[in-house]
Amino acid sequence: MTVNILILLIAIAIGLILIEIFLIPGVGIPGIVGAVLLIVALVLAYQISGMVGHIALVVTGIISIGLVYLAFQAKTWDKLSQKEEITSKVESHTDELNIGDKGQTISRLSPMGKVMFNEAFFEVSSKGEYIEENTQVEIANIEGSKIIVIPA
Repeated sequence: MTVNILILLIAIAIGLILIEIFLIPGVGIPGIVGAVLLIVALVLAYQISGMVGHIALVVTGIISIGLVYLAFQAKTWDKLSQKEEITSKVESHTDELNIGDKGQTISRLSPMGKVMFNEAFFEVSSKGEYIEENTQVEIANIEGSKIIVIPA
């Protein structure tokens, strides 16, 4: 095995690890394959000779430390992160409801669950207590899109 093949294996391994960090983070397959390929390249380097193995280990160590340092730089992630702020809101139908409206639980509220008010289903929250299914409830408070109920 020649040194050129080792250099190619190490370059491919580092490239796969870079793909894992910057292009498709979280998937894991390119990172795992890159790490395995890097270990295989180092083992093969030591089989050629101890000196080649040491050189390959030091070079890959320096490159790896440099990549980790680069990955933790704030400027690196600023280039990859989304800058736009989401200003839209989820459409809420709570304006159809009023405090004091009565409905029936469709699921157990522990403390959140579903309730039917006026033939429509809503995700609601109790004030912390558990309310069983098929129980009459009353709206105690509406905070934006959050509906708080109490047993009727």
